[in-house]
Amino acid sequence: MAGSNFVDYVKIFCRSGKGGAGSAHMRREKFIPKGGPDGGDGGRGGHVIVKGSRNHWTLLHLKFKRHVFAGHGMSGGGQGSSGAQGEDKTILVPLGTIAKDAETGEVICEITEEGQEFIIVTGGKGGRGNMHFKTSTNQTPRYAQPGQDLIERAVILELKVLADVGLVGFPNAGKSTLLSAVSAAKPEIADYPFTTLVPNLGIVNYRDYKSFVMADIPGIIEGASEGKGLGIRFLRHIERNSILLFVVPSDADDIKEQYHILLNELKVYNPELLDKQRLLAISKSDLLDEELMAEIKTDLPDIPYTFISSVANFGITELKDMIWKSLEESNKDI
Repeated sequence: MAGSNFVDYVKIFCRSGKGGAGSAHMRREKFIPKGGPDGGDGGRGGHVIVKGSRNHWTLLHLKFKRHVFAGHGMSGGGQGSSGAQGEDKTILVPLGTIAKDAETGEVICEITEEGQEFIIVTGGKGGRGNMHFKTSTNQTPRYAQPGQDLIERAVILELKVLADVGLVGFPNAGKSTLLSAVSAAKPEIADYPFTTLVPNLGIVNYRDYKSFVMADIPGIIEGASEGKGLGIRFLRHIERNSILLFVVPSDADDIKEQYHILLNELKVYNPELLDKQRLLAISKSDLLDEELMAEIKTDLPDIPYTFISSVANFGITELKDMIWKSLEESNKDI
């Protein structure tokens, strides 16, 4: 299956490096028999770091690499020389990735920008050498600090797709067909429910070389927020979208009712989703004549809407205009 390369959830075991021990070395030279302490500090243990990368769009590269171990710090030496730091381990993740503590569920960080870094497991500090412990009453300390121990932590990495527009609708509403019609994305399309099993992203070209990103989210059914159908596995991807474009087919028994069912599933999952701008696209409208369209318009939700047909390329320009206008309004509110 083409969509099997999309991985949006992995659990990895991370271990930082332990700090190097400080040195208890005493300075001894030919003409300086009592040179005093000159032990250097131990090196810091390596961190485990997550870093945002635009070159990754899925967590597939981590699917079979579940253990990430950083290097240990080296011990300090004489003449005040410090030990080398342990090697840091950097995990590249796609933008929109959340790192959580696997035991507590606490969110450690969110990566949303290219090059953004966050230490998810801190390396142990290196121990201080005996030169730090010299005092007027203890001029030859023969002890030094050990390095701090390593830290082990199980971390969950969870991807939420970043897109300007998220397509929301029941299975077979025409979302994948729409995405393929307005972008170069090639999602799987067939005449049966749940054809789309993973989110698909497409870049939609607009006027004057402008563009925006559209995400096709797997179909929602009534009860999805309770785990029915594909459950809440993909509802989290909608959280990152600036605009929600509801796609309801024109041959639906009640367009307004379908819209409210979808809206209620989003509300149950996360009430904050209702704060996002909402648009409505009535798909498969090549089946309608002007009289039917006028009749449908009398009972539609009170949000911006348009009639479209991805197959007949009907209303696509008007849809792009409506989306771009809404995106500009969203940017003004930020």
